[in-house]
Amino acid sequence: MSGQADEMTGNTLKGDAMKAEVFLPDDYRPAEDEPFMNDRQTEYFRRKLIDWKSDILDDSRDTVASMKDQTRNIPDVADRASEETDRALELRTRDRERKLVAKIDAALRRIDEGEYGYCSITGEPISLKRLDARPIATMSLEAQERHERGEKVHRKD
Repeated sequence: MSGQADEMTGNTLKGDAMKAEVFLPDDYRPAEDEPFMNDRQTEYFRRKLIDWKSDILDDSRDTVASMKDQTRNIPDVADRASEETDRALELRTRDRERKLVAKIDAALRRIDEGEYGYCSITGEPISLKRLDARPIATMSLEAQERHERGEKVHRKD
């Protein structure tokens, strides 16, 4: 097989990346006492990212559908302003989520490439607690804190 498209992510799976599905019990949580980023941990985070992306895309479809349904002429100026404010807020939220989907896709690519879970700065493993809380994390907590301190020092106000 030269390549097969993954329906959820749109990624193409090739060669070694096409592995048999890993059994993952519903109550599985990555543990510190197992090898870091073993098949079960990798599959856990892959599923978590895919589910998160799916939820975001569902919300986006719902927003588009509701905006199409709610297009109407509101004669009262205050009511119209209120609805426009609500729509603007909804669109800003969807824009943030669009950017989040790109980060989720990048995390899924890192999983496919075997780089997921490792700090992009130090190369050290990112803690499982941090990855569970923020599965798109690319830096360890320490590296992230150093990065943020550096931004404060070099920020122009």
